[in-house]
Amino acid sequence: MMKDIVAAKPLDGYRLHLRFEDGAEGNVDVSALVPFTGVFAVLREPETFAAVRVDPELGTVVWPNGADLDPAVLYSSITGAPLPGMGGAQHAR
Repeated sequence: MMKDIVAAKPLDGYRLHLRFEDGAEGNVDVSALVPFTGVFAVLREPETFAAVRVDPELGTVVWPNGADLDPAVLYSSITGAPLPGMGGAQHAR
């Protein structure tokens, strides 16, 4: 079952501090999860990266340009929980 993100705070070094609806929280290095190309290219700019917000409908983090990340991947990165149906592989959405 997917866990929604309820809070996100940008940190230095392309990291986010995330809190999930079940209380799990921790830091995720976004640069280790996605290449900063395509829709993610603008996230290299610190001001743009810092503009992250939680979209309550999607239950994940989003940026003004429409980039978002799979909350299951982020949850797995923080908790070590396996990704359902992905054999442990982690992918951006």
